[in-house]
Amino acid sequence: RTSHTTASPREIEAQALLKAARQLLDVQANWAGPDKNMHNALLFNRRLWSIFMSAMETNDNQQPLEVRQNIANIGVFVMKQTIDMQLNPDPAKLNSLIDINCNLAAGLSGKP
Repeated sequence: RTSHTTASPREIEAQALLKAARQLLDVQANWAGPDKNMHNALLFNRRLWSIFMSAMETNDNQQPLEVRQNIANIGVFVMKQTIDMQLNPDPAKLNSLIDINCNLAAGLSGKP
């Protein structure tokens, strides 16, 4: 017997952030220099954050202005870190991207 449940938007966002973090962790754990996996993981993360940043700009966004500004500011930081990683690859630079994604995912899931 299969139960069909629908995940909340927050849970979907948390799962997407965790997927991006896992991809970045995999790149870091198997570091052999910049390669296709690094570029794909950074691309996925950048696209995800582009969606979050765009959502913060919509007029129908229900989040308080301060929350929207904070998410947008984090998104700008993520974009800068991504560019830096692409220009000067170093697996240690992935730590901040991984931490941001994991911490936001935990907050969205209501987990400490």
